[in-house]
Amino acid sequence: MTVVLDDSKHASPAAAFARQINFAVVVLVVLYGAVGLLQPSYLEPAGAMNFLRRAAPLAILASGQVFVLVSGGFDLSVGSLVTITVIGGSMLTANDPSKTWWAIGVLYAIGLVVGLINGAIVAYLKTPSFIATLGTLLSVNGAAMMWCGGAPRGYLPDNFRMFGRFMFHDVPVVKVFPLAVLVLAAVAALAWWGLHGTVFGRRVFAVGDNPRAARLAGVKVETVRLGAFVISALSAVTAGVMLGGFGGVSVDVGLGLELQAIAACVVGGVQLMGGRGTVVGAVAGALTLTALFTLLTLLGLPQPLKETAQGLILIAAVAFGAWRRRRVG
Repeated sequence: MTVVLDDSKHASPAAAFARQINFAVVVLVVLYGAVGLLQPSYLEPAGAMNFLRRAAPLAILASGQVFVLVSGGFDLSVGSLVTITVIGGSMLTANDPSKTWWAIGVLYAIGLVVGLINGAIVAYLKTPSFIATLGTLLSVNGAAMMWCGGAPRGYLPDNFRMFGRFMFHDVPVVKVFPLAVLVLAAVAALAWWGLHGTVFGRRVFAVGDNPRAARLAGVKVETVRLGAFVISALSAVTAGVMLGGFGGVSVDVGLGLELQAIAACVVGGVQLMGGRGTVVGAVAGALTLTALFTLLTLLGLPQPLKETAQGLILIAAVAFGAWRRRRVG
């Protein structure tokens, strides 16, 4: 018989506190400190707000992706949803500000349909989520290209772009406060409540940890998985609206964002096989990746090296998470 000694009761308060610190937060502090040394303006309130503004779309993507990962799946379609949101926004509005709000409503309807399709294929047809959402990625990208004729056309109205560009001025302490940061705070708070404060959230964890046991306990596994993919798709549309405000219309706006969102979640401590993760960790992971990309840009390193660094940090985060799980139990 093997006896496992639990020394957690004998651990010092400092050691117990250290175990609770998210790995992504530590890396974020280090990377942001390095960014501040190279560009001191980032240490000022206005610089920090601008950093959060640029990190907001990825953090929102990660806030939705975490639901799918915790439930035991992957959603590779979010990047294509960002692309079709930006392209569709320009096509539907046709530079007319009066069409912005109903166009955004249509885009959310598209996201809802894509999320339902992803969830139904995975939950009811028992297709691996990696394959199902890879197919959706290709299909949605193709639909976006056909919609715009293979090249972006038109512009997004100012009231569409305000979610990524608008700034509140003369704000105490920070002086300027981007609307994008407010949207991020609202989405992250809603996601945190949905995953950690509701019955649905507890069922997402149960399905990701052990779907068979969850089913025996009365959980409707298919419904939970369907809901997770819908949440991820709607977060992708939100991120797309914001990215349209940042850079305008581009066919490459969503390229690679699905992998960045997954990487952000993993860096933030989300377990790839499901059953473990937090919204706070996912957002912290997104901020960490943004700080890393900012640092590499300030160092003048080329884009291929940035992608290599992203892969290395993803591998390191997965390895660290596996090591920590072995230490725990």
